Amino acid sequence: MVVEPAEPGRWDDVLRLISGPSQQCTCQYWRMSSGDYGRSTLDQRVEALRRQIEDQPAPGMVAYVDGQAVGWCGFGVRSGLERLVRSRTIPAIDDRPVWSIICFQVRPGHRRRGVTHALLQAVIEYAKVMDAPALEAYPVDPGGKRLNTTDLYVGTVSLFEKAGFRRVVETDARSARLPRWLMRLELS
Repeated sequence: MVVEPAEPGRWDDVLRLISGPSQQCTCQYWRMSSGDYGRSTLDQRVEALRRQIEDQPAPGMVAYVDGQAVGWCGFGVRSGLERLVRSRTIPAIDDRPVWSIICFQVRPGHRRRGVTHALLQAVIEYAKVMDAPALEAYPVDPGGKRLNTTDLYVGTVSLFEKAGFRRVVETDARSARLPRWLMRLELS
């Protein structure tokens, strides 16, 4: 498995991973205000992601197995993620320019094979190279329950704990009626 930043040369792979009948968000749900997202069309969200891929830092990482794109992890500087900035359920704990990990997407047939772990490790390494002060995530704590992939797009607490993140605060956000935690990994 190889994991690379989502850069302009990977656009076709990114598009295949996160746009389709079941992926209407195109990794824009957290990047836009609620109103802008609600008024946007799928084509507008795709175009927004294409523009974001031209910027630094990259808006996500792409995982490849045998040259085929099989996974995505979306992230960004928290202050640039409009819905997160305005969130009433996921608090900002300070004003540092932390990066927020907002989603994972793994293609069917490649789940439960370490793709999400590889994506997370690649984000950590990329954030270090780009001098991010810390990474945050807002995963669900399934409490041993098995959840569907829709509820797990934010990852699980155990995934992040294994990567060295620590729980900071239980948020008011929920997935599948289960708590989501604000977790942080200090990088500097």
